[in-house]
Amino acid sequence: MTAIAKPLGMLLNVLYSVVGNYGVAIILFTLVVKLFLLPLTFKQLKSTSKMTEIQPELKKIQEKYKNDKEKLNQKTMELYQKHKINPVAGCLPLLIQMPILFGLFAVLREPGTYAGEAILTASMEPFLWMSSLKEPDLWILPILAAVTTYFSIKSSSGANSQAAENQTMKTMNMIMPVMILFWGRGFPAGLCLYWVVSNLFQMVQQMVMPKPGTSKEELS
Repeated sequence: MTAIAKPLGMLLNVLYSVVGNYGVAIILFTLVVKLFLLPLTFKQLKSTSKMTEIQPELKKIQEKYKNDKEKLNQKTMELYQKHKINPVAGCLPLLIQMPILFGLFAVLREPGTYAGEAILTASMEPFLWMSSLKEPDLWILPILAAVTTYFSIKSSSGANSQAAENQTMKTMNMIMPVMILFWGRGFPAGLCLYWVVSNLFQMVQQMVMPKPGTSKEELS
């Protein structure tokens, strides 16, 4: 965790030295991280689009070989190879963002350890209605985190009709915001601020990026 938290702490320190406000530095930090992940997000979009395109073929294979699991797996992999699809490519942005989130959690829990004394002092300063971003905000930020999580998941699944119809996605869209609400009441307010800004960025991104199923020429 130190290997991730230290560079993140340095980045946060640099941003704070530029803007002189801890809360604004966290917002800028969030935007930098999300922009850094954009190339992976485009790859995820291409992968999702290709998966959408081959669904009719995939359903035929699943129906034809539903009683032969080995043949089903073989034909499915052949279909992926034919269309040059990596079935795990869609998970890459999430897999990379999770260590970043855990690293940021460590930085915001122990700013003096990972970002230096200047950040530790800054984290105790007031921001907006909060007396400190180092301590939890019991209601406003957690509620914002929960609401933006709901709409972020909804916008992501809404961009993919199959995901929107998936019962698991529907359940997650109801449970995840509630979990974020309760977790947020125990997290440093700075981490909740990161989560809210990240969700807002995600929603704007979903609005401006082409939807799965867009032609290959438009995505290339």
